[in-house]
Amino acid sequence: MAIKPTVVLVHGAFSDGASWSPVAMRLLGEGLEVRVPAISNRSLAADAAYVRSFVERIDGPVLLVGHSYGATVAGVAGDAANVRGLVFIEGYVLVVGESAQDVHRRFPDPEAMPYFDEAAYPVPGEADAAEISVRIEEFPFLTALGIPADEAAVLAVTQRPLDAEVLAEPATVAAWRDRPSWGVVATADRLINPEAVRFGLDRAGVRELVELPGPHLVLHTHPGDVARLIVDAADAVR
Repeated sequence: MAIKPTVVLVHGAFSDGASWSPVAMRLLGEGLEVRVPAISNRSLAADAAYVRSFVERIDGPVLLVGHSYGATVAGVAGDAANVRGLVFIEGYVLVVGESAQDVHRRFPDPEAMPYFDEAAYPVPGEADAAEISVRIEEFPFLTALGIPADEAAVLAVTQRPLDAEVLAEPATVAAWRDRPSWGVVATADRLINPEAVRFGLDRAGVRELVELPGPHLVLHTHPGDVARLIVDAADAVR
């Protein structure tokens, strides 16, 4: 009997591993092994290296899934030998030498652009760096429309900021070139232009592209649809 892959879920910018809870619950209910690493949102190279090492510690095949910035990380980390497939959910899918900023500039700005806050944070032994987050009072409308107000409010104040330089950091690997991949576009996303997401997924030649009428946090508004695509992908790579 073919071995089911372990599903590794990588969170995105302005969220943490808990953002996967509605989807992870459904995957566990399907009998899949699930792991959700925490990444720093400080460096694409460092986050990809960590996820790659995390995946390589797993005994057996892996389906690597990323949401938002986590999709970009998965596209770089997915060259681990035991990764059998990739699922990209509402994030930039890059070619080698390309950054998220490069793709972003191909398309009109999303509605969220005026509502990012930037703050300095200390880096030991170096100059301060800058991190960005979504303005708390605008977060529910821009990223979580359709999620209950109390839940959206918690998501707003528990954001994990993104280092501003990550957006200009080029990908060093495009793992989708030699692994099957699947994708989701959230058509009501106000944080990332859905056309930019669709562009990357089309270029990657995903086996299936699912469009969902949800916000950036489509993991919360359409967890069943997202989980079903992941289950189908896991079955396909067994």
